[in-house]
Amino acid sequence: MTALILALVAGTVVGLALGGLGGGGSVLAVPALTYLIGMPAADAITASLIIVTLTSVTSLAGHARDGNVAWRTGLLFASAGIVPAMLAGLAAGHLPQALLTFAFAGIAGLAALRMLRPATAPATGEVRPAKAGAAGAGLGAVTGLLGVGGGFLAVPALVRVLNLPMRRAIGTSLLVITLNSIAALGARAGSGMHLDWAVIAPFTAAAILGAWDGKRYAQRLSGNTLQRLFAWALLAVAAFMLADALF
Repeated sequence: MTALILALVAGTVVGLALGGLGGGGSVLAVPALTYLIGMPAADAITASLIIVTLTSVTSLAGHARDGNVAWRTGLLFASAGIVPAMLAGLAAGHLPQALLTFAFAGIAGLAALRMLRPATAPATGEVRPAKAGAAGAGLGAVTGLLGVGGGFLAVPALVRVLNLPMRRAIGTSLLVITLNSIAALGARAGSGMHLDWAVIAPFTAAAILGAWDGKRYAQRLSGNTLQRLFAWALLAVAAFMLADALF
């Protein structure tokens, strides 16, 4: 019963992050599954990809209805990351868990600090294919290696590299997360991971409901406020994971 309650609470938080901020699902789901519920790290990574994929698809539909998804930009960005995501997913099983944890915390922290920096250029929505491809490939590799959907990096990349407005970046990142997560899951298929559906199912259901609430609440906040809230949440998660790995 305790695991069920924890799964429902954690799923709601993950859903709120995905629906309201367009990312942060896996960066929150992995530590929740590992530290709160006690799932082995490798199983937690695969479970988080399943949860985030299903939640992102449902949340993407809502953002698309509001016109906040740049489909061409998102597809270009995500397509460059599919192969790196699959290759990195295959390599992840051969790396020490401590190294993955340090990498996870470091990338989350750097992304958060970047999001806290003021923008140096206005949001125009202009697509630069070369930069989009490079950023998308790097994001795909992180997705496959660390088992994260990539939204916590996709949002700042879409804002900074492609100059999308914050709300449009949030919606577009859900498309990127969905495609990258599916690619990473494909690489992990048949790897013999144990999936605890008694945890995954309620976690996913709560996340989907939370995503709808997150989207509604986000509409009441400015883009800058959303960005700063997400950045501080990421810093907190990065610090926690780093401390756990060290001590």
